[in-house]
Amino acid sequence: MTAILIVLGYIVAPISLAWGWSMWAVQPKLRTVTSILSLTGLVFATASAMLAVATVVCAQIHKFPYYDPLLLRIFRWGIVLSLAGIFFAICGLWRKSSTRWHAPLSGVATLAFWIMAASGE
Repeated sequence: MTAILIVLGYIVAPISLAWGWSMWAVQPKLRTVTSILSLTGLVFATASAMLAVATVVCAQIHKFPYYDPLLLRIFRWGIVLSLAGIFFAICGLWRKSSTRWHAPLSGVATLAFWIMAASGE
């Protein structure tokens, strides 16, 4: 189980986010409700990943003690952003779009990162 979380959080998340954004940039932009929902899911997953990167950088400067309230709040926000990304991505799965499959994969992968990070606390 831990190996799956590590692969999802550290390998799949950056690849799926980069691939999703590159597909969105290259392919024609559809303006349907489902394509907007998929894009919204990708945006939430990206926000979760950016929060993770910012937290890792901050942890190098400011050492978080165990059960630090700020760190626990960051974990909570990361999980909420990932879950919002998964929700919107699933709502956008029904029709074809450039981010149709990248958004839910990115949301699940960032959620795996936050679960792994929180379990290490």
